[in-house]
Amino acid sequence: MNQQYNKFQQASSQTIKIGIGLLLSIVIFGTLGYHLIENLEFIDSLYMTIITISTVGFKEVGAEPLSPSGKLFTMGLIITSLGSLAYVGSNMARFIFDGELANYIKTYRVDKKIAKLKNHVIIVGYGRNGEQAALELKEHGVDFVIVDKRDHVISRVRQFPELLYISGDATHEEVLEKAGVNDARALIATTPDDADNVFVVLTARSINPNLIIISRASELESQMKLKRAGATNVIMPERIGGQRMAKLVHQPDVVEFLEYILLQKSRDVSLEEVECNNLSQRFVGKSISELKVREVSGANIIGIKISGARYVFNPDPNMILSRNDQLFVLGNPEQIKKLKMVMASEDD
Repeated sequence: MNQQYNKFQQASSQTIKIGIGLLLSIVIFGTLGYHLIENLEFIDSLYMTIITISTVGFKEVGAEPLSPSGKLFTMGLIITSLGSLAYVGSNMARFIFDGELANYIKTYRVDKKIAKLKNHVIIVGYGRNGEQAALELKEHGVDFVIVDKRDHVISRVRQFPELLYISGDATHEEVLEKAGVNDARALIATTPDDADNVFVVLTARSINPNLIIISRASELESQMKLKRAGATNVIMPERIGGQRMAKLVHQPDVVEFLEYILLQKSRDVSLEEVECNNLSQRFVGKSISELKVREVSGANIIGIKISGARYVFNPDPNMILSRNDQLFVLGNPEQIKKLKMVMASEDD
């Protein structure tokens, strides 16, 4: 449960405790008062106390009417009990009408959904970079959880019912564990502070050694620190932005063509990674040409990552495939889907 939920839980719990404490104090005080002032038995004193603070107006007990002292005591008891009940009621009403109860209910539901997530992505920091990452993941149907410690950011996130979030500092293990870092597929650290990103990367890597971690960096010297901390990749938005602007000067069509593919401006074509770990036995040890990619699917292999280490661009058709390779395939969604089916099929 996140920080907002904890705040609500603490505040509501304190209000309830104070309310119960006041009520018990009034009952004990009233019972002792009637016993000492009016010489009533314990059960009669308790009865008088209950009907007085509840203002039900039942008949007084005892052979004689209340004495002047008893009447003054009764009036004081009524005023005290009404004030206590008003205090508890106003606090509960504030939780309801100020939106605290609604926030609590939503946060509770969000926490339940997060607890069920598997193979999701954690986005730390919901600034411009974090928001763009969330839009891209949402576009591709990838589950993600936003983690941010700024209250105004969480308030903005809460306006969108479909977004899952954790309010807290991601440099703390318990916050990342609430975000499901043990079951996550990847983590994206986008905070503007490089030191915070280093701590986030260190913390996440210590919890989940197999996690893919992408971190933002503002300073060049932070790049190596983040790599040492355990980041899989480090992105420098300012550097990439500058390079893109320079490329647009002398290779504008190349840049726009790549963006057309990579940023999914067109649904007719995409560049995807195709793992060979499910490669059919009939293709193991065979060449790319024997796979007949273009013929059977219409897609094109434009690159290969060999055994997770070396990249080969525009590979030779005679290159031999293995289950440790990774293909980079260009084509429309249907073509790529068909290629995956053919690669995994044992039928000729």
